[in-house]
Amino acid sequence: MLGVIGGSGFYSFFGADARTVSVDTPYGPPSGPVTFGTVGEHEVAFLPRHGIDHEFSPHTVPYRANLWALRALGVRRIFGPCAVGSLTTAHGPGAVVVPDQLVDRTSGRPATYFDSGGIHVSFADPYCPGLRAAAAGLPGVTDGGTMVVIEGPRFSTRAESQWYAAQGFTLINMTGYPEAVLARELEMCYAAIALVTDLDAGVEAGSGVTTADVFAEFQRNLAPFKKLVHEALDGVDDGQACEHCRAHAGVKLPFDLP
Repeated sequence: MLGVIGGSGFYSFFGADARTVSVDTPYGPPSGPVTFGTVGEHEVAFLPRHGIDHEFSPHTVPYRANLWALRALGVRRIFGPCAVGSLTTAHGPGAVVVPDQLVDRTSGRPATYFDSGGIHVSFADPYCPGLRAAAAGLPGVTDGGTMVVIEGPRFSTRAESQWYAAQGFTLINMTGYPEAVLARELEMCYAAIALVTDLDAGVEAGSGVTTADVFAEFQRNLAPFKKLVHEALDGVDDGQACEHCRAHAGVKLPFDLP
């Protein structure tokens, strides 16, 4: 089954006829009920990352519960649509980017299921190549880029933003980690689809970021962005087996995956 974890402003995906399931996990409840619908030939599960009323800030999202719940419900491949700032004028508001790299600048978030047992997952390439291809091949989508994930909920200072840009990072976000690595630990394919809502504070053309501007830009682009996610889901090859995201091949785990 395919899954979608919707970001800021992306709180629903199906109509009123969607089937809704509530589920608990060893890490507490996920951020909201999971709804099920059909996209093309695929059954798809949708979960709002921040809750249906945006009750969770980036640093309080129950990431471990979210990924565990989706895996327990049968999801094995996930798209993670998200709002991002741009660290370059090459990607202005409204651009859609499928990043291929991630840099973690968060702190203190529970970021693993393996607090014991000496389990270390490969994360050199953090996103599933098959899912990336399904999204990055769509018209108007930029293929590739490095997304730096900051702790939030505040936005960056100009100096921080300029520092990130100087490292060659192109996108900035608050929720892409630990979501991506938790998916890898559960051997779930995962790819981010990033909608640019603003130029970050350090970009020469930028005047600083406000929450109101971010949400307004996301809402302006929400309908075409949802359509793009639908098209990415429809383009996923059901017959393609992914070895890239099988993080535990040959390793004995301290517990069974859900």
